Amino acid sequence: MKTFSRRKFLATATAAATGGWLLGGESKGKTPAAPIKPPPTPEKAASLDKSRVILIRNKSAVGPDGKANPEVVSRMLDEAACALTGEKKPLDAFGALIRPDDVVGIKSNVWKFLPTPPEVEQALKIRIAELGVAEDRIGIDDRGVLQNPVFQRATALVNTRPMRTHHWSGVGSLIKNYIMFVPDPYNHHADSCADLAAIWNLPHLKGKTRLNLLIMLTPLFHSVGPHGFNPEHVFTYGGLILSRDPVAADAVGLRIIEAKRRAFFGDERPLNPPAKHIALADTRYHLGNADPAHIELVRLGDDKDALI
Repeated sequence: MKTFSRRKFLATATAAATGGWLLGGESKGKTPAAPIKPPPTPEKAASLDKSRVILIRNKSAVGPDGKANPEVVSRMLDEAACALTGEKKPLDAFGALIRPDDVVGIKSNVWKFLPTPPEVEQALKIRIAELGVAEDRIGIDDRGVLQNPVFQRATALVNTRPMRTHHWSGVGSLIKNYIMFVPDPYNHHADSCADLAAIWNLPHLKGKTRLNLLIMLTPLFHSVGPHGFNPEHVFTYGGLILSRDPVAADAVGLRIIEAKRRAFFGDERPLNPPAKHIALADTRYHLGNADPAHIELVRLGDDKDALI
């Protein structure tokens, strides 16, 4: 496996952003309507005393076939968005995150064994469209984001993916989900993917993420090998985790995965490799809060077997 220094990582990633992405970047000089205030960026949210994280669960969100129930998922998303923003109506909640004049990229994940459910993608797209964002200004993509015209001119990003164990980073997390925004993701696996949060500070990403949605409907809590998957290690949790802070959302998801591993194996079974990129996103890159003492966890819905 190719390794490199942290200094080379930052230099390579920054060069990629300035050299390639900006060819398709958004036009300059455009300002939003004066009465509309932009939502807080992740950096601003992380500067607060605590990051709010919403954990909502409903076992009915997953059917007997393992597929997501679109009606239940949509209701969960609405309720969680209201709890996150403090708004009473779902459309107002999403309006606190996305502006009608935004170009919105929904960053999903297409890993074949546990992809972002289309029911989640469509629920997000419907609410964003209802805000007045035109169809041609909403994109859903994963591996093609660097070439996708919507993502190239995006002013707002929604980050969503399922939580799972991962061969290189300990867990596949919201932080890691942005690895496709660099042209050489395979070169960012050094030291258990410790420096993933640096990607979030690249010019084409910094400050654009309005919502992070970690999907905990059927998480994968154990795997072996680069693309290991065993249905025995998937469990129905029926949950969604929402936050403006990707680090806090990942930290909550990680605690659930660790608790499930203890319950399943009957002893301490540390992730190998450790998911160190989540803590380092806080302590090294100040992207958000990983310390539970700095996370305001709001629980909604089913509480049985919550593992946290």
